[in-house]
Amino acid sequence: MHTAHTPEGFHPLDPGRVNTMDPVELRYWSQELSCSEDELRELVARVGDHVAEVRAALEQRLPRH
Repeated sequence: MHTAHTPEGFHPLDPGRVNTMDPVELRYWSQELSCSEDELRELVARVGDHVAEVRAALEQRLPRH
């Protein structure tokens, strides 16, 4: 399966929020946060679109290495 990448040099319009409606931004944040796009959508629906909240929810779900 081929995973699409965000365009080089892409930065979200609002770096503090995850915009799940923009496919490029969704891809960017899923790569940035090391999670799937589906997991990211689920987290945003649960905790909101603030990157800090999404990151905190991910850290609670993922085992530390």
